[in-house]
Amino acid sequence: MSVAIVTGASGLIGSETVRFLHAKGMTVVGIDNNMRSYFFGSDGSTDWNARRMQTEFNRYIHENLDIRDQAGIQGIFEKYAQDIAMVVHCAAQPSHDWAAREPVTDFTVNALATLYLLEATRMHAPEASFIFTSTNKVYGDTPNYLPLVEKEQRWECDPTHGYGEHGIDESMSIDQSKHSVFGASKVAADIMCQEYGRYFGIKTAIFRGGCLTGPAHSGAELHGFLAYLVKCQMTGRPYSIFGYKGKQVRDNIHGNDLVHAFWAYHESPRPGEVYNIGGSRHSNCSMIEAIQIIKELTGRELNYTIKDEARSGDHIWWISDVRKFREHYPKWNYRYDVREIIREIVYAVAERENIKVP
Repeated sequence: MSVAIVTGASGLIGSETVRFLHAKGMTVVGIDNNMRSYFFGSDGSTDWNARRMQTEFNRYIHENLDIRDQAGIQGIFEKYAQDIAMVVHCAAQPSHDWAAREPVTDFTVNALATLYLLEATRMHAPEASFIFTSTNKVYGDTPNYLPLVEKEQRWECDPTHGYGEHGIDESMSIDQSKHSVFGASKVAADIMCQEYGRYFGIKTAIFRGGCLTGPAHSGAELHGFLAYLVKCQMTGRPYSIFGYKGKQVRDNIHGNDLVHAFWAYHESPRPGEVYNIGGSRHSNCSMIEAIQIIKELTGRELNYTIKDEARSGDHIWWISDVRKFREHYPKWNYRYDVREIIREIVYAVAERENIKVP
């Protein structure tokens, strides 16, 4: 029996991972206690997804466990031990704003629990690949000091700058910047994952994601940019844009494309590697551009206001340079661009909210 452990299994990337690995014939143990509902309320709840997976996948085992429960984590790893071929750690507290409310909760979920998982892997499944969903927020607000140019609907990096053509690569410093409390806790987990790869030889991979998105996202105001934007535009709910005139740019990668990247790594691991991963120049948009695409797909206007104050540590412009990953894994490629991603989210929201779309 080949077992995969997936944390945050009911969330966006977790559930995409469950679906993918189950199709590969693996038994998948999903760890998720719907803490997202504690962070973000009913909008963020993933219970619907947990129920769906338990019904749909016959080799899916759901563990309703808080990842901060060290004894509970050890118990799961002891149970499956050498059968564990892969650990995909997706669970996190993902919001800048929420982290500032409860810094200790944020740090224990994002950093300490990651250490528990790494140590359980080292003790019970040292040959397994360990994939960590980090974030571009480990770079803090350094991207905001690039030479940015204001366009009609977006900000852009000056094309003469080294990051202008392909986006931001892994050489950007994570030091001397404002990370937000969330960014700092993810830095701690990110570096510990690197260390377990380099010091202990565990097959760790650190994926520093841009905007991870897709139809399984339970978007909320504080997290889940595209999913929440689509939900608001389709239901008529007011939406607030925080700063930068709505021209802030995000690169968006579909969860399925990301999980294919996880699998590529699993098949040929390189311990301790760090990869910037996102939509890159292939799939990106500003908030204003996203609103326009949703209108084209649904015929619905968004009721929004633009506030002058941006969220602390938020990026004005982010596009991932994914060339390092593509060099290491040249068979990997995108299946989705930003318009197709939004289209899938539109139909998923329409189904869940019982809304007719063109």
